[in-house]
Amino acid sequence: MVTNITQLTQARAGNITSEMVGVACAEEMEAELLCREVAEGMVVIPANVNHRGLIPCGIGRGLCTKVNANLGTSADFCEVDAELNKLQTALAAGADAVMDLSTGGDLPAIRRAVLAHCPVPLGSVPIYEAAVTAIATHGAVVGMSEDDIFEAIERHGRDGVDFVTVHCGVTRRVLALLKSQGRVAGIVSRGGAFLAAWMLHHEKENPLYEHFDRLLAICLEYDITLSLGDGLRPGSLADATDRAQIEELVTLGELVARARKTGVQVMVEGPGHMPLGEIEANVMLQKKLCGGAPFYVLGPLVTDIGAGRDHITSAIGGAVAAAAGADFLCYVTPSEHLSLPDSADVREGVMAARLAAHAADIAKGVRGAAARDMAMSAARKKLDWEEQQRLSLDPECFAKTRSKHLTESGACSMCGRYCAMKMVENGLGITAERC
Repeated sequence: MVTNITQLTQARAGNITSEMVGVACAEEMEAELLCREVAEGMVVIPANVNHRGLIPCGIGRGLCTKVNANLGTSADFCEVDAELNKLQTALAAGADAVMDLSTGGDLPAIRRAVLAHCPVPLGSVPIYEAAVTAIATHGAVVGMSEDDIFEAIERHGRDGVDFVTVHCGVTRRVLALLKSQGRVAGIVSRGGAFLAAWMLHHEKENPLYEHFDRLLAICLEYDITLSLGDGLRPGSLADATDRAQIEELVTLGELVARARKTGVQVMVEGPGHMPLGEIEANVMLQKKLCGGAPFYVLGPLVTDIGAGRDHITSAIGGAVAAAAGADFLCYVTPSEHLSLPDSADVREGVMAARLAAHAADIAKGVRGAAARDMAMSAARKKLDWEEQQRLSLDPECFAKTRSKHLTESGACSMCGRYCAMKMVENGLGITAERC
């Protein structure tokens, strides 16, 4: 039975939900203002009615940039306990949301285990489950039926998943464009590739596009936030901002309007691999075509040669994207393109993405973003190492690095008694307070 009581429909009715109150408190803003932003679709609050113990999180215009951490098993490594350890690592590192991208083992059991221990919004990609089940049952991805796809989405909603990535914009027209123009890396989205294979085999339109209303009905029942996936995102700098990518984005913009009209919360996913100079234009284009919907970006990775360090290439692109208006950064770990990440990789990925998000929030003028930096500067001037550690984004890393080479000077061991700030203060009588 469709209840049609979502954060969006409640906001349009002027009803401030408990989730809105929680988000407004965390963002230090008025709940009435947040309610209006949700009503306009500029902010989403992923909050499935079945996700118990959820701490609500807002994503969108005027809010601090959020960070997502991807977890999940593979066919080669499918230990539930390992994923739960990575979940706790991501949470401890400060991830605002988590996605379960599992493709190996008992997928429903893994999802439910993660949900049971996840107080932040949880996302998933239901097409993975439909495809993996089809391979196990029929020997091929193309063996899944349209009903299999929608039934997988229904299961995820029933379990309590807060937002789902659905590649609705991978249409027959987009695939024709892709074929005609060619690409260096082709399709790098796993969900996009599953659907493309199914469409080409059956010579039919993408079910998620053709039966979009069926998808919306499921989302309405559980208040699942749609994350319209970029199935044609570029996986190479050479493929960035090509016709296939933009055509998919145009389609997603149309679907955003349909989702909002129905009362379903919606955000849009973005690239991918992209030259630094193209990122701002891509964000502006997405915002224009998609009616200002919250923008969720993977990276973008600004070079193709960062394997082993792609958390850095991603953080560079993510900072530029978020400063230009992107709202939600999906972390990339050092293992990207190479292997399944472990807990150490997860921590590195979250920290890199959080630094990018914070740098962007300062650039965007998000309320309170620069206050912590000002306090850190004052603590540095005073050589107050305890306060610096407290204010650091990563206090654990701070302590470990500082303890490598201690000095009796009171300054860091790089400058020691030749610390510029200490010399100037002693010589000119300049204090932190006067600075």
